[in-house]
Parts: sequence; structure tokens; C-alpha cells
Amino acid sequence: MSIHYATRLHAAMKVKGTPALVGLDPRLDQLPPDVLAHARELHDDPVAQAAAAFEEFCVRLIDVVAPLVPAVKPQAAFFEEWGPDGCLALARVIRYARQQGLIVICDAKRGDIGTTAEAYARAYLAGADPQAAIWQADALTVNPYLGRDTLEPFVNVAKERGAGIYVLVKTSNPGSASFQDLVSGPSTIYRHVASVVESLSLETQEDGYGVVGAVVGATYPQELIELRAAMPHVPLLVPGYGSQGGGASDVVAAFANDGLGAVINNSRGINFAFKSKAYAEQFGPKQWEAAAEAATKQMIADLATATPAVKLVRSA
Repeated sequence: MSIHYATRLHAAMKVKGTPALVGLDPRLDQLPPDVLAHARELHDDPVAQAAAAFEEFCVRLIDVVAPLVPAVKPQAAFFEEWGPDGCLALARVIRYARQQGLIVICDAKRGDIGTTAEAYARAYLAGADPQAAIWQADALTVNPYLGRDTLEPFVNVAKERGAGIYVLVKTSNPGSASFQDLVSGPSTIYRHVASVVESLSLETQEDGYGVVGAVVGATYPQELIELRAAMPHVPLLVPGYGSQGGGASDVVAAFANDGLGAVINNSRGINFAFKSKAYAEQFGPKQWEAAAEAATKQMIADLATATPAVKLVRSA
């Protein structure tokens, strides 16, 4: 069996029949009351309480979504905010997700020069063997701002270990245009980055896709069309679905005709579904896991109805 990242990811997508990706974004002021109460029973220290609450929330959420989706994306910043205790919770969450058979994309947006970049890569990118790196992630988000040479250590470790990276190309936030849309020479900055990403991915491809992916937001559907055409060998990570305003019709262009080539992220819309208008009355805080399950299934159905991801449902 291949250890190549894109091959492993696509195999998981076929098994689950969906490209849905669940972000793990624990926010202390939004966690369910039962999770917070249990953390207070376990610890007196507020920092320890937060870390324990984050870990329990994410583990229980993983239990809900693991039978439904191929991958999860923990956001490192929410854990790092709580220092060593939070980082330990993140490590445990990643380990637990992998034990449940999920692909784990750690959203840490690392990027630096030379040996520093290599150290980040070796710390996070475990790839096919969870024991190959301390953080045990299958893939990592990477910032390309320092240049192509800073991406190469991540690429080398990814190839070695069967891991993947997702380079920030056109992000979903409203202010992304401040830098990414600036014109340099014949094209925009994001197109220059896309060209480098496609080149690196082409060099590492197996079954048509490389280990170098790209982050392209659902909130920019026209740019998504443009960038899918410019990066045919690049696995896409598409944020912005759900709470940021993107819908299934906005992400159609991310996919190849067979429904592969992209994962679509939904974080808050699933994590805190019990607070949303769609699910609050039916479920409420006491049934937050049922609300998360319902929101995940709705997303899966939405993508299957409106995108080529329907081909995955038929193959599952």
C-alpha cells in the first residue's frame, strides 16, 4: 500500500464517501457547559481546566465525526494560547484522531528558512507512520512568504514520510487581498505562489497529485476556478465553507471530475452547531454531540448534491 499522502487521503475519502473535513477549533467561551463543568471538577487551575476542556471536547467530537469523514484539522493556535498544558492537549488530540483512523491536518501555518524549516517539518510531519514525528500529523499548513527555498525542507520531509503540506495561496479571510491580490509583473502574488506550488507538486506526484497542496478559500469562488486550472496536480484544502459564508456551489471547481482533489473544511459550523439557529431548538447544549453529527451529515449531503463529490458517495 502506498504511503504517498495524496493517495492515502483519496483512499480515505473514497472509504467515507465524502471530501468533508472537520476543523477542531475549541474556543473556551463557546464550549458546552458539561465539558466545562467536568474540567472544573478535575482541576483548580484555570489553565489546566482550559486544556482539559479542549481535550475532552475534541476527543468527543472526533468520536462523532470519525465514522463520517476522512480527516480533521486541529487549529494549533487555540491550544497554544494555553501554553504547555494546551500544547499537550493538542498532542493528545492529534494522537487520538490518528488512532481513530483519521487523516490529521495540523493547521499551524509554519514557515521559516533552512534548518529551522526542516525542524518544523520534522516536528510536525509524521505522515504514514504516526511515530515518525513528535506531533504525529499527516499534513501541515505552511506559509510561503519567505520564498520557495523555505518550502523545500517541508517538501523533502513530506516525501520521505508520506506526509503532505498545504501552502497558503488564496486564503478565505476578507483581508487576503492586501498582499495576495497585488500585481507583480504579469500576474498577482497568489498566482506566483500557485506556480511554485504546482511545480513542487508535479515533482512529487503519484496518481496525478503531489504532496504539496494549497489553501484556497471557498469565499473566493472565481479565484478557486482560476487556481484549480493553474494547479491541476495540487491537492486543495478549501476553508470558508459554512460560518464564513461559503457554500457547496462555491467549491465545485475545487474537484476533479471523479470527486477527488480537494477537502472542504467546516469548523465552527460543526463544532458549535448546537448554538446555531438550525440546530439549537432541536438539540441545545445538552445534546451538542447530536447537533455536531447532524451538521456533519448535512454538510456531506450538501457537497454530494452540488459538487462532483457525489462520485465518492457512489464509490463508498
